[in-house]
Parts: sequence; C-alpha cells; structure tokens
Amino acid sequence: MNQQNGRKNHPYPLTVSLNPENQETPVHFVEDWITPVELMYKRNHFPYPSAADIPATLHLNGLVDHPLTLDYEDLLSWPSKTLVVPLECAGNRRTSYSPRVYGVQWQKGAISQGRWKGVPLASLLKRAGLKTTATEIVFSAIDQSPDGTSYARSLPVEKALHSDTIIAYELNGKPLPFKHGYPFRLIVPGWYAMASVKWLSKITAIDHPFQGFFQTEDYVYYPHDDTDEGKTPVTTMKVNSIIQQPQDYDVVKKGINKIKGFAWTGEGRIVKVEISTDNGRSWHPATLHSEPQHPYAWTFWEFLWEAKCEGEFTIMSRATDSEGRTQPMEPVWNRKGYGYNGIFKVRVKVE
Repeated sequence: MNQQNGRKNHPYPLTVSLNPENQETPVHFVEDWITPVELMYKRNHFPYPSAADIPATLHLNGLVDHPLTLDYEDLLSWPSKTLVVPLECAGNRRTSYSPRVYGVQWQKGAISQGRWKGVPLASLLKRAGLKTTATEIVFSAIDQSPDGTSYARSLPVEKALHSDTIIAYELNGKPLPFKHGYPFRLIVPGWYAMASVKWLSKITAIDHPFQGFFQTEDYVYYPHDDTDEGKTPVTTMKVNSIIQQPQDYDVVKKGINKIKGFAWTGEGRIVKVEISTDNGRSWHPATLHSEPQHPYAWTFWEFLWEAKCEGEFTIMSRATDSEGRTQPMEPVWNRKGYGYNGIFKVRVKVE
C-alpha cells in the first residue's frame, strides 16, 4: 500500500447512493480470489430492514406435499456445500451505455466474489415433496419500500433444482453479514445477482408465471426506447472482463508494462482473454490464472506490453468463454441499461 503522512491508504467502497445504500467494490485493488466482506459491493432497492423484521424462520410452501418451516439452527444441521461465486449487479457498467440510461449509475465495481456456504435448494424441495405441477419457485424477501412493495423473484423449477443453487447462511467463513442478507440468502451461480435474493423469508412453489414487479417490469431487457416490444428477462451473466491496471488516464513508462485484470462469465469457463494496445487493430493472448476446483470463479489474467514509443494509447480487453461467447466491441443497448459487456478500455499516456 502507498503511505502518506505515516498512514496506510486502504481501498474502500465507492458510494453510489446513500439511501438506499449502494456501493461499488474498488475492483482495481482486488487481488485475491475472495473479496473481503468490507469491500463487497452492496445493491439495495429499499432501506435496510430493521432488526425486528429480520426473519427468524424460513418457510417453504405452495405446491409441495409437506410444507417446511426452518430456523437458522435447523438449516445448519442439513448437508451443506461451499461455492466460490461472483455476484454481479445486472446494471454494472451502466454508465458506459450510449445513449445514457436511467437507473443506479454503476461504473465497473458492482461485482464481488465470495465463498458461500449453504444448503442446496433441491434438498429442501425434495424433503418438502415438490409437486410435478410446479413450474416456478418464488423467493420472497422482507425488505420493502415505504409503500409496502417487497422484493421477490422467481426461478424456473429447472434452475431451482440445480445442485449448486443454494440457500446460503455463511459468507467467507463467517455467518452471513446483515448487509448481505442475514440470516438466509439465495445464491444462484451464473445469473446476475438480482436472482440471489437477500433476507429470504419465504419460498413458494407455483404452477404459473410469477408476475412480481422485479420479475416482469424491472430486470427486463427493453431493446427499444419507446415500446416494450421484444422485451426479454435478465438471467445469465454475459461474458465480461475488466482491466485493473493500468487505470484510465494513467501515465506509464516506455518499456515493459504489466496489464492485468480479471474476466468472468455466466456460462462455462473463461478460455481466452485478448489484449489490444492499438485501439483494436490487433489482438494478443493474455496469460490466464484460473482455479479449476471453482468452476464459477472469475479468471485473473495478465499481459506484458512493451511500450516502444511515447504517446497516447487505448488498451482493450476482451474475453471469450467455453460456450463461444466473446465480448463485443459495442454491447446491445437496452432501455434500462442491463448486461453491459462491451470490451473494456483504458486510455494511457506513455512517456
């Protein structure tokens, strides 16, 4: 760390809004596979729930043979699994869209990676006796707006039954922090984080499409500015990358400079990251550093660039995943600004 006046300068979250609290992770300083809790991004639609409202029990009902009511200690007694999973807000990098769009003005830090421990949702649904007529599972939280609108989302049964969809109660080896959904939080690997419902209080199996606001109105791709035609739901994370160093408008020296960052995807694994130092005219492969035992984790990468002359340069990164998806030069614009995954750019000066 740099030191000034005898004190260390520590990275800290970037506050985007105070009420509700929304903060970005200082992604330029992320060097570990696991983001420290104090640096994890926070996304809230409403004020934090009061301590009195925190759910003491988790209810599972609807189209099941045996409704369940579990408290925290009950959940701890179930067989668990631990997963390293990045969570990314669907609005991450929203400020990069042109034309600009409304919404929380996230730059690039609405993403963090944690070690989540919990019980597979499939185990709970099996114990409850999920009926074959169920088509969606609804997850209801206790945070709400002043007018009483609560946060709720659904998953198709197939995704709910995936072995890695879990009800988490632990983050980075400690009980789930209050601001990250204590005591129960859904974790849906591969999907944008709007699906990973915090402060979970009720799980309901239904046989029809859920029509909640955050399902059918918000977290939807609207391709047109003035009509809802062609709208589709936001689900799987798009392939993406970020350049951590150098940063935008940095001044670097002639000679060898290390370019580094990380890449992630909601499908498969990152198989390639390419770097351009000539504004996209040519591309060169970066060296990847992944964790094979953690299939959902992001991939760190680095590239050594020999800057042979002085001047101003645009550095770009683009990632490709094992499903054949590659970051585009320009992403598909949508009215709410979700899923931005255009190639990442930084501008530097060599002197």
